[in-house]
Amino acid sequence: MSQSSPDISFEHLNPSQKLELITQLWDSLPNSTESIPIPEWHRQELEQRLIVADAAPGDAILWEQVRNRLRDNS
Repeated sequence: MSQSSPDISFEHLNPSQKLELITQLWDSLPNSTESIPIPEWHRQELEQRLIVADAAPGDAILWEQVRNRLRDNS
């Protein structure tokens, strides 16, 4: 199901324009997950990660902590 991408140059866009383009592309994606094929290996990886997470719920890090660490490192 691989389609070739159009040959588009983005060098002329500034960062703000590129982010706007990303937003427009993201918003154009269908809201239904049924319309986007998910490779079987993605499903298997997710299942394995859920098993690991369920086995040690205390090892989880809250999103707020992750975000704060990322902000502190930048």
